[in-house]
This record gives sequence, structure tokens and C-alpha cells, in this order.
Amino acid sequence: MSTIFSNSRDELRRQWLQAWKKARDGTILTPLETQLIDLIIEHPEYHTWLEEGDSCVQDEFHPEGGQSNPFLHLSMHLAIREQVSTNRPSGIANVYKKLSCRYSISDAEHTMMEALGSALWNAQRAGVTPNEREYLESLQRLSS
Repeated sequence: MSTIFSNSRDELRRQWLQAWKKARDGTILTPLETQLIDLIIEHPEYHTWLEEGDSCVQDEFHPEGGQSNPFLHLSMHLAIREQVSTNRPSGIANVYKKLSCRYSISDAEHTMMEALGSALWNAQRAGVTPNEREYLESLQRLSS
């Protein structure tokens, strides 16, 4: 099994599907798979779609048509949780705490995902790594 840090879109998507299948089958999950399942459980709108299995690996999602990418959405939740658990960028755990007091955990993460998506988009367009300082500043504006 590949790691979550694989460069292959299809491999990353299959990890979500494999974790979902293992959970439904009652198979013991790895710690990472447990995190993936926790996120999937929080998003019941994706359950039926994920049960399609490998056929959804090749699905394309077009935002201009109002489609959101479930794999991207769930992965951004995972990224936010990892950032908070390591407090990187430094200060993100405090932002998360403030937003979690104001909103539900899921809504706090969705709010933070907007800033993460923007930071990733800007970095990708410029061909650079995301600017942690700017990302943190945008998160801090959300929590003030």
C-alpha cells in the first residue's frame, strides 16, 4: 500500500476507497485509515458515492458545473487536522481553537479550508511553495 504522500492522484483516491471498504467490512484499520474513516463518517453525503469503489477513481469534478471533489474536500480536512496537530504554521492551533469555539469543528475546518485552498491555488499559479506567513495571516483574520 502506498503512503498518503503519493504523487499519484489515483493512488491517493484509492486509499480513501480502501479505508472505506475495510471499515465497512469490519477489518482492522491503520491509524491513518482511522483518520480517513473519521472524516468520511462526518460526510455522509459521500457514502453512497464511495461505495461505487474503483469506478469513482477516474471521476472528474468541474467546479464551474457546481461539482465539488469529495477526495479534495476530505483531504483538505485531513491537511487542516495535521497542521493543527503539529501547530504548523506556528499559531494555527490557536486559530483552530478560536474558530472551534465559535463554530462546530466541521464548520471551523470548512472556514479554514477556504484559506488553505487560496494559499495552495496562489502558490500553484506562481510555481512556488505556499507562503506560510500569508496563510497564517489569512487564518488569523478569519478568527478575529
